[in-house]
Amino acid sequence: MAQHRQSFLEFVVMNPFLFLYELVQWILDRLLSPSPPPPHAQLSRPKIAVIGAGLTGVSAASHCVGHGFEATIFEKGDRKTLGGIWSKVNNTSGLQIHSLMYRFHPSVKWGKGYPNRKQIVSQIEQLWKRYGLEERTRFNTDVTKVYKDEQGRWIINDPSNGRFDGVIAAIGTCGDPKMPHIPGQEQYKGEIYHSSQLDGKEANGKKVIVIGGGASAVEALEFVAAEDAKQADVLARSEKWIIPRNPFIDILLSMNIFGQETFLSWIPENLLRLFFYRDLSDLSPPPSSGKGIFTETPMVNNDVLELVRSGKARWLRGDIIGFTENGVKFNRRAQGVPQGGPGKEEVIEGDLVILATGYTRPSLGFLPDECFEEPYQPPSWYLQVFPPTKDGMEICCNNCTYVNAIGTVGNYHIGIYTRFLLMFLVDPLARPRPWLMRRWIDMTCWIKSKAPSGAFDFFTYSELLYWFTFAIVINPFRWKWALFVFFGIGADLPLAVVKEEDQIREKMKNGTGGVTRN
Repeated sequence: MAQHRQSFLEFVVMNPFLFLYELVQWILDRLLSPSPPPPHAQLSRPKIAVIGAGLTGVSAASHCVGHGFEATIFEKGDRKTLGGIWSKVNNTSGLQIHSLMYRFHPSVKWGKGYPNRKQIVSQIEQLWKRYGLEERTRFNTDVTKVYKDEQGRWIINDPSNGRFDGVIAAIGTCGDPKMPHIPGQEQYKGEIYHSSQLDGKEANGKKVIVIGGGASAVEALEFVAAEDAKQADVLARSEKWIIPRNPFIDILLSMNIFGQETFLSWIPENLLRLFFYRDLSDLSPPPSSGKGIFTETPMVNNDVLELVRSGKARWLRGDIIGFTENGVKFNRRAQGVPQGGPGKEEVIEGDLVILATGYTRPSLGFLPDECFEEPYQPPSWYLQVFPPTKDGMEICCNNCTYVNAIGTVGNYHIGIYTRFLLMFLVDPLARPRPWLMRRWIDMTCWIKSKAPSGAFDFFTYSELLYWFTFAIVINPFRWKWALFVFFGIGADLPLAVVKEEDQIREKMKNGTGGVTRN
């Protein structure tokens, strides 16, 4: 016991910030995590169909069953695909944003600021097991159709899969790897891999060419650094914002409640050029390009610029022309020259080519056709996730209508969106009407009419929280649900109020005037 106490004190003294972080996580778990259901428990309605067993699907299902509502997860892949995109990427991959901003469930416990792929998948699996989702997951079930039966219950593919009161689509934004065919690829004598296929590959002492300049390129550079490659050349079509792995800066940027470029946006952009890019400001989007920090998702990484400064990597801007026997023919452009513009052709030689070309986006085509009627197509939906249709408040497309943002994916809004859906399902007076859902979309489009990327194509986390707050405040019948929606606290009280409201409504319907019949 004394030895254990001494080890604990040494940990506190040597790692005070990590200790405080773990203490905060323990408190959040105790205060905000719903209680897991007993084994083989028969939970009540509403019954929710969750499509996708990735991070979002597992988190959403755990919130449903934790609050006493039955849920079934339908996953296209097998057991190995639990965790979604995190089950597919390389072991060298990890969080770009600080784990403070990646708390996809209150019970998640991170051991460090930037956990790797194995640690992330481990947290997803622990959540899946803790809330009894093993017995509620159907693997190898590709959802191709979602529709309502005559009784108004949702069917997944066919009635043999059961009937549901609500649907959560959690298919994410990353499906199968994109593998484009580039002219001359057959004559290249080196190796070619997608950025998700690097486990077990060797790059030590090799010249590596990375085709692409987004998040997948960062993933490739993590592999290059881990393998101690001789040289890495990143061939990017255009400039993209890179921001530091600093939770204070990232949270500060996400606090732009307008969710778009403003007349003050030049301040953080110039500060990034001055203090982060410094001598490499040529790699940042030029002011004349129209690519502000609040127009698309930035990359969050410190290593990229340091690799360039050390000479281990080059970040080259231009257009791919095709492969040669020993490398890639490339039209290298100056800063600010648009794609396809004039430049200098050169051959970038390399032993290994990594296609950092991203992933195909999974389709929501299994949803009813009315969910896609113009001009209300995703992401232009109510709160970005609810289709503004007659039955749209029963469908929540959680984290899969996302396009660009700062400080969002994987955060605690998964629970908020899930609890919005539960509130709509159990409380008729809290449900939004389709025309009001459309008016909210129209209002947001009007407010962000000058946003270069569209009203819903980019948002910040502060704007998202504003959406949530506005949706609660605008309807007095939702006020009783505020603590539940935002924090998962106190579902029993609003449910009791809803039952009283139902009884009053039933008496008025029967014409009893509130007098109980004998």
